Amino acid sequence: MNSLTVALIQTDAKADKDDNVEAAYRYVEQAARAGAQLVTLPENFHVRAGENGNQIKLDAAEPIPGPMSQRFSELARTHEIFLLAGSYGERTDTSDRIYNTSLLFDPQGRLIAKYRKIHLFDVTVGDHVVARESSRVLPGSETVTADTAFGRVGLSICYDVRFPELYRSLAVSGAVACFVPANFTLYTGKDHWEVLLRARAVENGVYVIAPAQIGKIPNGHESYGRSMIVDPRGTVVACAPDRPGVTIAEIDLDAVSEVRARIPSLEHRVPDAYST
Repeated sequence: MNSLTVALIQTDAKADKDDNVEAAYRYVEQAARAGAQLVTLPENFHVRAGENGNQIKLDAAEPIPGPMSQRFSELARTHEIFLLAGSYGERTDTSDRIYNTSLLFDPQGRLIAKYRKIHLFDVTVGDHVVARESSRVLPGSETVTADTAFGRVGLSICYDVRFPELYRSLAVSGAVACFVPANFTLYTGKDHWEVLLRARAVENGVYVIAPAQIGKIPNGHESYGRSMIVDPRGTVVACAPDRPGVTIAEIDLDAVSEVRARIPSLEHRVPDAYST
């Protein structure tokens, strides 16, 4: 498989889980009908909430496997697509903590990757953003890759993109593409989103596929949107308009080996020199 048709789904999820999941489901079907072979959803496509957000998100969490994972498994199988369920709350044995979890299904509906977000978004940016993801989320502890018909892929979620060592680890493990489903804030996104995605792509000679949330959460922050695909050269090959919807692009998988042959930075690493 030398080319792949990829769909970025950009959503404006609010506090009503049922409405959000139905919207995500319709967008996936729209993308599949348009010929997408890989369809990707953003972080927290199932629910976003500002005031009383922690409890809303805890209540929206599900076990995995569970009803939502089963539904998206069936959707992938019905349309014979690879489907990235960007991320949603995974219930744990702890009543006040969940995981922020990303799932990848293959065209047979099999769950081939499950990644729990490692880096949690605990930041204060002036009066614009105050976030404490760790107040409700437990951090994951493992990097995750999966083998597909179009090559090995690496999973990550949103704030992870600020930690280049994660993506280097995924690339060294053989990933030719990395997913970054996100709910990036407008305040930081306007300056950092594209820069970070392009840097991760160039550093590692990988495709970066980043579906995102857009729109303002009532009594919460505004999300930047601009869902994006960046190729291994650092070129933006697809960028969503500033509204919810589906953006589709075809990517050239041969670009990964071509870029890595010309600039073999992965081969030139000196890990012993970087140890602290």
